Amino acid sequence: MLYPKNWTYSLPAALLLMAPFDLLASLGMDIYLPVVVRMPAVLQTTPATIQLTLSLYMIVLGCGQLLFGPLADRIGRRPVLLGGALLFTFASAGLAMTSSASVFIALRVVQSAGGAAALVATFATVRDVYAARPEGAIIYGLFDSMLAFVPAFAPMIGALVDHIFGWRAVFWLLAGLAVLSGLHAFLRWPETCPLQTHPATLRGSFGRVFSSVSFWTYTMGFSTAMGTFFTYFSTAPRILMQALGLSSTMFSLVFATVALVMIVCSRFGGVFVRRWGLKGCLIRGMALFLAGAVVLMAGQMVLPISIVTFMAPMWIMACAISLTSAVAANGALRDFGDIAGTATAIYYFIQSVIVGAAGTLAVVLLPEASFWPVAVFAAVAAVVTLGLAGLCGPDEKHVTL
Repeated sequence: MLYPKNWTYSLPAALLLMAPFDLLASLGMDIYLPVVVRMPAVLQTTPATIQLTLSLYMIVLGCGQLLFGPLADRIGRRPVLLGGALLFTFASAGLAMTSSASVFIALRVVQSAGGAAALVATFATVRDVYAARPEGAIIYGLFDSMLAFVPAFAPMIGALVDHIFGWRAVFWLLAGLAVLSGLHAFLRWPETCPLQTHPATLRGSFGRVFSSVSFWTYTMGFSTAMGTFFTYFSTAPRILMQALGLSSTMFSLVFATVALVMIVCSRFGGVFVRRWGLKGCLIRGMALFLAGAVVLMAGQMVLPISIVTFMAPMWIMACAISLTSAVAANGALRDFGDIAGTATAIYYFIQSVIVGAAGTLAVVLLPEASFWPVAVFAAVAAVVTLGLAGLCGPDEKHVTL
């Protein structure tokens, strides 16, 4: 595949251009968490209403991509990206100024829609430009590693901003970051859509995507990676702070080591892809998930709970997350160059559904303050992914249902 000739950026320049949009959508959720407990009093509403602002944000962020993905195929990546940045900017500024609960909820929906548009346009652009290049594995790996950092550090940033400037400054900060990112994109982001997809082509696009075994295989691999991190994120505070008594500062430092391992490993994504190919990397990633799950189970059943028995297996799984994330998007989307926006939207939507449903069930149904939620989710999801991988041909061959 020939990548767009108008995209001439080096890897660092491309990351500087694209990474802010990868981070903004997640920041919109996580940087707001420290002020959530105060918002019922500020907006003169109930805690349930404020919880709705969190739930709606997540729902719109996932479902909104199903709208903006096909739109990015029809009108191009650039207008969807810039439109998303504008929505996110104006909604964030409005959130900083309003004192009405109903307006606050509506603006959170708009903010999330802007984040969804920017996300799908960004990842469709990555697919347009880097699908056949080793840099693609590095970019996907770094993007997912950065997203792992956000839940660890964004709440601390939000708490600091709130402490110094007040809660409204949290949303002014988001608006400012969106303005800077949008202006940078306006000046430097070219259109990369290989063709303006005719509406007739889009009619069967969902069927094409859903019938591809390769798509399901790599999407399930990505869901394994993100679901493992989700269950880790959900159980780590109970294990490290409640069971082991770490302070919030020590917890943050220990928690962040997983993201650090992911970032280090992501730097070698291109090397791994050249050596093992997409499917080879996926299979090795699933093997690492199974290894980490086995070590977690052994630590839970045989040894006393400690930082080492919990974190050492998580570092193994961090390597697995990085290796899998480096190839999952390219593997899932490689057959859909003409409808990359639609395929990208479906890819992230399915992943969010699997992680939200299966990950939540693992956390809720399995024992609290234990290793079981992470171990069971990772093991089951990895086995399912390996089963699907057995139905796929080599990297150069694609199977449809």
